Amino acid sequence: MIARFLARLMDSQTTWAQPFGDFNHRWLVALFRPIRPAKDFLNGTWLGHPLHAAITDVPVGLFTGVILLDLLDQRGAADAILVLGILSMAAAAVAGLADYTDTDGAARLRATVHGTIMVSTLVVYLVIRAGNPLDRTAAVIVSLIGYGLITAGAYVGGDVVYVLGNMVSRHAFRGAGTKWIRLELETPSEDLPEGVPTKAKLGINNLVLVRVGETVHALHEQCAHAGGPLSQGTVVDGCIECPWHGSRYRLANGHLARGPSVYDQPRYELRPAEGGGWEARRAPR
Repeated sequence: MIARFLARLMDSQTTWAQPFGDFNHRWLVALFRPIRPAKDFLNGTWLGHPLHAAITDVPVGLFTGVILLDLLDQRGAADAILVLGILSMAAAAVAGLADYTDTDGAARLRATVHGTIMVSTLVVYLVIRAGNPLDRTAAVIVSLIGYGLITAGAYVGGDVVYVLGNMVSRHAFRGAGTKWIRLELETPSEDLPEGVPTKAKLGINNLVLVRVGETVHALHEQCAHAGGPLSQGTVVDGCIECPWHGSRYRLANGHLARGPSVYDQPRYELRPAEGGGWEARRAPR
């Protein structure tokens, strides 16, 4: 099967992609750490959707136009569209680098391959094709080479998302759950500590509970960004912070307060159960 062959081909790049990816990850983390608001913007927290994924279709469409205009011998229009394609590709790359800082394991390996192919594509378009060769046949050939590279890079990038689930909400397929279910706690409900995340079990789901005064807040325990355990996180300014990548969610409503996540966290309602303890169900959005 083609997919299995391509997966083996991507995995075979480990020898160079892993050390190269680790190196890039270190300097990118150092670069983005002091500019967290800018990084959140590039992640897409304001959009509620990964910004990189929203931008990547733009250069693909523009470079398709370059090929068509070259074939129609519309040189001026092709060159103008080429410039827009290069600029949009650069914008997609910057957003992708912000996501890369919070990408780990196999996803980072494939993201490294993806990024390397895309940089190679940018070089082809920027250095060779934008050199404005007089021979338009050569221009078309170079454009086709660049288009083949960007297609390959897009395939690898799609694999990072659709196969490995990078930047996909961990609660995308979780049901609404309107039924009240008894909450299982290792600690008696009356002994729940103030301001300390506590793990609880609700059927097949795990929740994190935080008592603030007389109010007990309940969110799903798995971080929407990459599945980090929020019960091991910390409470900061009315939010719970994921211990893995630092995403923050407001305890009162589960709304996203800080990236790299771009999704809200499922919130749960609590009520006293007969015989003591609590029952819970997922709150409406």
